[in-house]
Amino acid sequence: MALQRLCRGSGALGCRRSSGLQGQLPGKLVEALRAVVGTPNVSTALAAREQHGRDESMHRCSPPDAVVWPQDLEQVSKLAGICYSHGVPIIPFSTGTGLEGGVTAVRGGVCFNLTRMDRITALSTEDFTVAVEPGVTHKALNNYLRDTGLWFPVDPGADASLCGMAATSASGTNAVRYGTMRHNVLNLQVVLADGRVLHTAGQGRHFRKSAAGYNLTGLFVGSEGTLGLITQATLRLHGSPEATVAAVCAFPSVQAAVGCTVQVLQACIPVARIEFLDDVMMAACNRFSGLSYTVSPTLFLEFHGSPSSVEEQVRQAEEIVQLNGGSDFAWAREPEARNKLWAARHNAWYAALALRPGSKGYSTDVCVPISRLPHIVGETHRDLQESGLTGPIVGHVGDGNFHCILVFDPANLAESQRVKEFATRLARRALALDGTCTGEHGIGLGKRHLMREEIGELGLTVMRQIKATLDPKNLMNPGKVL
Repeated sequence: MALQRLCRGSGALGCRRSSGLQGQLPGKLVEALRAVVGTPNVSTALAAREQHGRDESMHRCSPPDAVVWPQDLEQVSKLAGICYSHGVPIIPFSTGTGLEGGVTAVRGGVCFNLTRMDRITALSTEDFTVAVEPGVTHKALNNYLRDTGLWFPVDPGADASLCGMAATSASGTNAVRYGTMRHNVLNLQVVLADGRVLHTAGQGRHFRKSAAGYNLTGLFVGSEGTLGLITQATLRLHGSPEATVAAVCAFPSVQAAVGCTVQVLQACIPVARIEFLDDVMMAACNRFSGLSYTVSPTLFLEFHGSPSSVEEQVRQAEEIVQLNGGSDFAWAREPEARNKLWAARHNAWYAALALRPGSKGYSTDVCVPISRLPHIVGETHRDLQESGLTGPIVGHVGDGNFHCILVFDPANLAESQRVKEFATRLARRALALDGTCTGEHGIGLGKRHLMREEIGELGLTVMRQIKATLDPKNLMNPGKVL
């Protein structure tokens, strides 16, 4: 999820109106929900339901039948128990910044808006851990930690909920050094479909490693709300770097830029961020932000550490850049200069949309072994040209994850269909190169048809058996992932 927030393509496509039982929950059920959280915290109004029936993807809005705003764990547990006893689907919702239709209520049901649960608790500066509720975003947490010398580095671009980030196994630009959510979640508090409360690593525990049985925390990270409602996440924190230096450099080809990346990693340079923008994206960024970068494949890098170690990292990286034909190597130390240098990467989404004013966007999200990146990027360029689509490329090149920002008119059904077909071809191309159809956005609605191809029939069967064990009535965010 490291791209900037998507425009609401689902809004352009409109909301599916309620049909059948949707929008017509039994009066006794609605009254039971109100008895738990109070009348002001339950809504069956169409406007509220439609607001909660879409995320920031291109998928059509599917509204729930009701929205509830619980305030604490006890209320979530009671509400889940009520829905379970009535056989009503449960859909979690927080900031709504997902990119694959994960919050759409394809079978109606009750949407649990968890944003009012926003406490930050159990901060331990000695253990480098903290516990957060679903209403806490990554920016809010880092503001809270500002004077502690600690920070949480996983940054998906949008100001997303940390529990939602755990649910989708999000990552971002810092993953090459600090890992994804999967590497930074130590424990989860989860309300299961029937209202029972599970602590995946044991209540209150926040150890760095364990060999005690199955990894239940890892099971729920990336489960996208299909196994339970994450009501608290215990996270691993990191020391704030004493010094930070950013750098940018241009290359004669995609192969040269990726080759440089591989060599930087092989040299054990602990680069914090290493981002790739293709020539189309660089031209768009120059035009959008009034910049004057060279229009060619470009790497943006960032180094963290002590002042002396950062200087050594920059020196080593610059040597490798030169060996790979890199040019226009520029670097910045001060925050203002770093922000200016990074402006192209931070504004990439908006720069892409500006290529076609009034357009909407869809971001692909494949990830391949780093050695396969030049091949798949080259094929993707050719596919874009043959398809007549606009799709500049940005990527977290340090871990083989890249995004093709497909800019299109959702009212043009033929073009929308070409976008979908292109995204499927790209995903299958990644699978053929031993990669994955999603590096950080999740499966949601849009990639369900690729699950069997990625993990095989037996893998899919095992996942379905796990789902059936934890959610026997198939009420937890149904229609997603599997």
